[in-house]
Amino acid sequence: MPAQSPAVLLAELTSPEVGRRAAGGAILAVPLGSTEQHGAHLPLSTDTDVALALCRRLGESRADVIIAPPLAYGSSGEHAGFAGTLSIGRVAVELIVLELGRSATDTFEHLVFVSAHGGNTEAVTAAVRTLRAESRDVLLYLPRWEGDPHAGHPETSMMLDLAPELVQLDRAVRGDVRSLAETWPLLRSGGVRAVTETGVLGDPTHATAAAGRRLLDVLAARLIDEVATWCLPVLR
Repeated sequence: MPAQSPAVLLAELTSPEVGRRAAGGAILAVPLGSTEQHGAHLPLSTDTDVALALCRRLGESRADVIIAPPLAYGSSGEHAGFAGTLSIGRVAVELIVLELGRSATDTFEHLVFVSAHGGNTEAVTAAVRTLRAESRDVLLYLPRWEGDPHAGHPETSMMLDLAPELVQLDRAVRGDVRSLAETWPLLRSGGVRAVTETGVLGDPTHATAAAGRRLLDVLAARLIDEVATWCLPVLR
């Protein structure tokens, strides 16, 4: 991994400071997450926390990255029926990301979206396609991993590393462990509730912080590599 430096947060800068950094070629990294159920053991913020953590890793590895406040609402209709899930839907996510991208590129020449919620993928991909068609320099990074797709071993392990105080591992239960390919038709037609009453797709019961740290290292390295290929670093 590249040497670390403190991550720079957009919300903590003044407008003139942002202008100077943007004029020097700064990249704006925007974390995209969700507010949705992750079983009885993980917080609703899980996807947002992972997206923000990856952006921070990127910002620590490059002097030209500024991290925007995360978008903590997403397209989470598949989690309807579970208390606390707040979904704004696919159409709204596409429009928000599109307009956010247009606004951001008024200031920044380079923009990267990091979307850690699978339900956002279709909408975010469509928005980025439009932004690129408008000749805006935009990169989309979608972290992916093998294994449990939701609230299972991978996400629980990452949250044990990122925010162990928010994980209630004693409440973790084994959910539906069938492959996503097998359950996808049910998820598409009836949402997560049609597959599992617990909201868990996978088995989080043996998750560890060490496993989470290893996975975050892999996902962050991929992001850093993709950004390096897309945009050469600029020293501020």
